[in-house]
Amino acid sequence: MRNLTDVLPSQQRQRQLSYLMEIGLVGMLFIGIDRGNGGIVINTVVALIVTQLPPILERDYGIPMDPRLTLWITTAVFLHAFGTVGLPGSTATFYSQVWWWDHMTHALSASLVAGVGYATVRAIHEHADGIHFPQRFAAVFILLFVLAFGVLWEVLEFAIALSADALGMEPVLTQYGLDDTMLDLVFNSIGGLLVALWGGAYLSGVSGAIRDRLEAQSE
Repeated sequence: MRNLTDVLPSQQRQRQLSYLMEIGLVGMLFIGIDRGNGGIVINTVVALIVTQLPPILERDYGIPMDPRLTLWITTAVFLHAFGTVGLPGSTATFYSQVWWWDHMTHALSASLVAGVGYATVRAIHEHADGIHFPQRFAAVFILLFVLAFGVLWEVLEFAIALSADALGMEPVLTQYGLDDTMLDLVFNSIGGLLVALWGGAYLSGVSGAIRDRLEAQSE
């Protein structure tokens, strides 16, 4: 049975894909400006800011961000922003026309949140002598962490939608009803579960760098 790394693109191809998606985000930003759509503009600006985090973390904090992690982060924010724009020449968006798009982006975003939680918990576990997180507890913690973040996100979406409606503005984030919210939380859990199961194979370098910084600060 082949390892996941055997079916992934080469590191050079991963960097190219990340770069192409960043260019795509710039293009979507101009589309939002041309349409006068504040939701597209804000979502793409936030996505572009997030894509700059990997090089900043690596350069300024010594946290290794290999092309797989960069591609993972870039893909998550690109697909979210792309969902608010839709295909060229169409006013319909993937979020409104493709039933599974919202669930896919929620699972990807939740996996990023879970990745942050996993790397931090593992780093604390390895750094602090008096703190020990059993593997099962760490997995449960990650799921609870993702669920809590997901609930906070849904509350934020609801508040933004109400505020935009009251001000007569285009909402930056949209909710599609109670059923959609519940499904979002389910897919958040799926994203968190994937990281809980396989995070150790791809985030050990990140957690190790965080541990080293914690040890350097405690000296």
